[in-house]
Amino acid sequence: MPNKDAFVRLVKDNYTFKGESFRIGTAVLDGEVLPGADACIPLKTMNRHGLIAGATGTGKTKTLQLIAEALSDASVPVLLMDIKGDLSGIAAAGTENNNIKERLAKIGGEYKPGAFPVELMSLSNEKGVRLRATVSEFGPILLSKILDLNNTQEGIVSIIFKYCDDNKMPLLDLKDFIKVIQYISDEGKSEIEKAYGKIATTSTGTILRKVIELQQQGADHFFGEPSFEIDDLMRISDDGRGMISVLRVTDMQNRPKLFSTFMLQMLAELYATLPEAGDIDKPKLVMFIDEAHLVFQEATDALLQQIETVIKLIRSKGVGIFFCTQNPQDIPAAILSQLGLKVQHALRAFTAADRKTIKQAAENYPETEYYQTAELLTQLGIGEALVTALNEKGIPTPLLHTMLVPPRSRMDVLTDAEMDSLVNKSKLVKKYANDEDRESACEILTAKLEEAAQKTEEEKAAKEAEKPSKASKKEEKSTLEKVLDSSVTKQIGRTAANIITRSLLGALGLGGKSSSRKKSSSWF
Repeated sequence: MPNKDAFVRLVKDNYTFKGESFRIGTAVLDGEVLPGADACIPLKTMNRHGLIAGATGTGKTKTLQLIAEALSDASVPVLLMDIKGDLSGIAAAGTENNNIKERLAKIGGEYKPGAFPVELMSLSNEKGVRLRATVSEFGPILLSKILDLNNTQEGIVSIIFKYCDDNKMPLLDLKDFIKVIQYISDEGKSEIEKAYGKIATTSTGTILRKVIELQQQGADHFFGEPSFEIDDLMRISDDGRGMISVLRVTDMQNRPKLFSTFMLQMLAELYATLPEAGDIDKPKLVMFIDEAHLVFQEATDALLQQIETVIKLIRSKGVGIFFCTQNPQDIPAAILSQLGLKVQHALRAFTAADRKTIKQAAENYPETEYYQTAELLTQLGIGEALVTALNEKGIPTPLLHTMLVPPRSRMDVLTDAEMDSLVNKSKLVKKYANDEDRESACEILTAKLEEAAQKTEEEKAAKEAEKPSKASKKEEKSTLEKVLDSSVTKQIGRTAANIITRSLLGALGLGGKSSSRKKSSSWF
């Protein structure tokens, strides 16, 4: 039987911090909640990333919600990827019910319903701020990795970007990129080869097919202007709380490539834009990716490597990233090892494969003498989780069975009327509402081809203009031919020919009979 007093001391020693922190729940041992043994998370380590995992219906979304609320209260901006469409309720105050009362009676504390400052966002035509990015902002390397191109094709994409830069042709949307591919494969092939080397049309054809595949997942809605400014994700509300940006991507489940494209571009943009922060008291931004398996399920090895690199480096910029998924195995091991805070809800064991998965999941957590981790993973109730975090020195805390604090905001979605009201009040919606289609590569190349076509037509017209003078010469020649072909001319010609012929024959016949010569003379 574990020593309860020793366990409480362990919790207080490892989950109480000098710096700013927030309470996530209260410790449980042998099924008993231990009031006063609270699990707190230091804000200082929230840029060390995290994982929220568990089977469907175990409370992952509510855990995400309560952490986002705590961050907002601490003036930390938050970005939530809302895949299922059930996070918008954070903009409205919650309502106390019997379940909440019962929970608070066990863990202690007072329920204070509250709404939080929220900005709705979208990658498509959903309600909210439209997020866009230009092709140029992706750059040739990132775009090539998203399209899963080989080294040769990636080199061609780099040439395309270089050609557009050299000729001051902005690559803003996919139609610009497609137009350049078509141009260098046809009319501009000689121009490109002269300046940058030969390009195989088979390679450009493959690139074009990959771009069209991305288009079919709705990428045209994402690529373009006005490009979203990263600073708009890191705003503080008028009352001093961090803005919670809820990116509604409910239509992304069948378009994982577009979703991972957006994710990687945003992470790369954050890393490129933000200055080095080092160890700070609290993060500048925390991002939660719900249904995170969608980011990885169709990602190529190159794309996974890129994500892993950004995850490792972006911590120093003051940005934390949390992955929410059903099973820790959904996250690649190289990325899973980078996650500091882990909140593991219950897993279900219906098959032998499930039991094997649970055993593997248990091995991801610190060993403990107080719990049989693999067994406990199948016995956790709704709103309960195994928690391990990093303390202020960056050392992992002991594994803790925790009954979690209930969210203070609404644990349900906003109504359409509430969403409309939120959108109508937003300044950012107006800022990014209208598409911009300024002159870019597509228009410039189209004008260039039209100019070339017009020049060809003018040259053709000039040649046509020269044809009448040649026709007149031909007509004069035809008149001479008519004279030569006339019957009088032909008769004169035949007479002259006869005379010449007979003269020749006469000359040839001088050695013949005299009668012939006399006859011939008499004829003349």
